[in-house]
Amino acid sequence: MARILAEGISIEFPLYHLGARSLKKRLLAATPLRLRADAANRIVVAALRDLSFEIRRGERVALVGRNGAGKTTLLRTLAGVYEPVAGRLTVEGAVGSLIDPAAGMDPDATGRENIVLRALYRGLTAAEGQALAEEIAAFAGLGEFLDVPVRAYSAGMHVRLAFAMATAMTPQVLLMDEWFLAGDAEFMEKAQERLSRLVSDADILVLATHDMTVARAWCTRAVRLDAGRIVADGPVTEILAAE
Repeated sequence: MARILAEGISIEFPLYHLGARSLKKRLLAATPLRLRADAANRIVVAALRDLSFEIRRGERVALVGRNGAGKTTLLRTLAGVYEPVAGRLTVEGAVGSLIDPAAGMDPDATGRENIVLRALYRGLTAAEGQALAEEIAAFAGLGEFLDVPVRAYSAGMHVRLAFAMATAMTPQVLLMDEWFLAGDAEFMEKAQERLSRLVSDADILVLATHDMTVARAWCTRAVRLDAGRIVADGPVTEILAAE
């Protein structure tokens, strides 16, 4: 059963190279809400602050808010990239992430090798991984670049490979950021059908977006973030209408 439960979670990032005491004092005085000194006397940014929410099977949730509100940080936390410094986070179900095109890829390995490694991680056999590599390469239009190290890929090729890898197997919990909208028009036209199927088949969708049209079309619930806090949570039509 897919489920996400956050109980008072907080994420903090230390700011290094701020050795001057006067500079620390000026920073703390200027932005007291999101900066503080921790136990080691480091200045830390409170990226997420005391978030509590539950997402159940069948829910499609849009994370909305201005740049820097904490949307992508929350997605990365749900994906296990960041570990909360406070609170408790429970994510039940297989997670699929469309967050960072380079996440989980070995830049020195070829596209094929990255696909096979991802397949093995998800419990497939080596033979199934090879078959998946061919299917992904065909969808992404990689051609002979399938056997070229990923570090030689263009930004568009990175996105196409990451998208094809992330959407080849349907997860129970789908975490998605706006980068999936990048790419050439021909590829995105082909990707939309696959993406729509993935969204409908996943038990839970969490989408970080500035595109209110997409939020209204795909989501039933919206969580508005501001300065790392949840300031509104409810039906997507109500939350977006209150802007």
